[in-house]
Amino acid sequence: MPKGNTGAFRARYGVEVIAAMVLCVAPFMAPLIGAGPDLLGRVLIWGLFGLGFDLLFGYAGLLSFGQAAFYGTGSFVTAYLLTTGIIPNMLLALVVAMLVASVLGLVIGYLTLRRSGIYFAMSTLAFAEMIYFLEFGPLRDWTGGENGIPGIPEPAVELGFFSYTIQPGWPMYTFLAVMFFVGFVIARRISLSPFGVILTAIRGNPVRAMAVGHKIQRYKLAVFVVAAAYGGVAGGLLGLFQGYMPPDAFNLHTSAELVIQTVMGGAGTLFGPLLGAFIWLYLFEVLQFVDAVGPYWRLILGVIFVILVTVFRRGICGEFIAWRNKRMTRRIARAETGSRQQVKGQRSVPLIMREAASVKPGSPVLQANNIAKHYGGLKAVKGVSISVAEGELRGLIGPNGAGKSTFFKMLAGEILPTSGEVFLRGGNITGIGVTQVCQLGMSKSYQVNELFDALTVRQNILMSVLGQKRGSFRFDALASLNGVSGYGEQVEAAMALVELSHKADTPVHELSYGEKRRVEIGLALATGANVLLLDEPLAGMSPEERVHAVALLKSIRRGRTVLIVEHDMDAMFELADKITVLYDGNFLAEGTPEEIQANKAVQEAYLGGVVES
Repeated sequence: MPKGNTGAFRARYGVEVIAAMVLCVAPFMAPLIGAGPDLLGRVLIWGLFGLGFDLLFGYAGLLSFGQAAFYGTGSFVTAYLLTTGIIPNMLLALVVAMLVASVLGLVIGYLTLRRSGIYFAMSTLAFAEMIYFLEFGPLRDWTGGENGIPGIPEPAVELGFFSYTIQPGWPMYTFLAVMFFVGFVIARRISLSPFGVILTAIRGNPVRAMAVGHKIQRYKLAVFVVAAAYGGVAGGLLGLFQGYMPPDAFNLHTSAELVIQTVMGGAGTLFGPLLGAFIWLYLFEVLQFVDAVGPYWRLILGVIFVILVTVFRRGICGEFIAWRNKRMTRRIARAETGSRQQVKGQRSVPLIMREAASVKPGSPVLQANNIAKHYGGLKAVKGVSISVAEGELRGLIGPNGAGKSTFFKMLAGEILPTSGEVFLRGGNITGIGVTQVCQLGMSKSYQVNELFDALTVRQNILMSVLGQKRGSFRFDALASLNGVSGYGEQVEAAMALVELSHKADTPVHELSYGEKRRVEIGLALATGANVLLLDEPLAGMSPEERVHAVALLKSIRRGRTVLIVEHDMDAMFELADKITVLYDGNFLAEGTPEEIQANKAVQEAYLGGVVES
């Protein structure tokens, strides 16, 4: 194979090759430390279970304490179908178990994902406890209650033209290794797909993920169902491995151990759950049979876990990957230093904007009719109207507490007006939400940076581009990112427009404040928006950064309609075609910069009564 092809193959399939090598070498290395095929088989089942949970927790940032419900369901369904003879084919029974667990995941996810954070975690725990109660209560005649379902037939692969009975020991390990590898390849494919990329955005900053055009609730529900499917298959394999359906598969400690193993090995790595399962199960089996420490094995296991998660904050695999990425970042930084001038001299591809619905001549692109927002007795905005023409750069100014940010949020769809309506190109967008507003071609930058701090500049911009190219939701979990037409050119164009091409592979948290502000604007631009709402884009900048930012704002307004909230009056008078002034939640004045400067009411209310001589 030519050297170039070898490098491409390694980059694309290197992780899968490593996983295959580990599975092949394990039977020869494990006996050296006293680990037999039974232990390795359990590790593989937990590792497969952990793959789905890692996609849910490590990639999407959703901590669930209810995964035992799907694990136990998969085990029960597989055991019941095989012992009753309803479905005698083992592989088909596993598929049915996966589907049942997925449907259960769809129901539970739909109900629990309405909340976030600890409330979501506790909701999943509550549902897991309900499923556990059903297993030991009303459904005990089918599940066997405390006894489980014994007598599962010896597992066999039946393909019609081929039949093979899987014997205990290393043959069973081989079967489980194949199942784990298939699950690993699928999980890896999901993590690298456009769908998987959006999951990392949801984990990093769900507010911004919505603002750049993604319906994050659908993504959360989809990955929750995927995790449930993995749990169902793993539970079914557990029953086949042990020869009976164990009732403790439904227990709370099953979910707890899954979380512990994933955190210990490294969340968001896919290898982490497997490594964590091996460490946990190996210590679990070894410590109990050591005479000196046998009575204290639980205490020792807990101490070891605490030490590991303290020393390896990202988990063992996570720390290794972070170390490797740090080395790569240093190399990239050195390369960027040498190529900065070359990047600046390159001709950039133009940024593609969304197709905009035409408006009648003289009709406004963006219009707000008497919109107000009340929070109980507090009236943040008391009824303000605005009309912005095509291609106009409109400034919005006012003292602190004037209601500018609240007004902006109503325009962007982030909050619902108490009264009044907002129109974009003649269409009523009141209350449709920030995600749908973005998909219609209007995007917003934030006063306080809302970025994906753990990701690079390129990855940040990619989140916006995928919102433009794929729409608000698409379950392309097995597709390649390269299948998204033109995404690379759009990312490069957006970075070039905000002059950050030389920082493309730098993590955002390492950028200067001024550079972060440019990323903030770049995220709004990369959505392809033809109407931009920029909330204090110059806030906190040094004089030098301000000069660059003003030049940037002048360049990005070409072909776009821009509305800017800003306290920097000099910049506003330099940039804006027209300026609207708010005061105490009310409309105060509107006009050209010269008219606003000369307006007596503005001088008294906003400029402190300073009158030019």
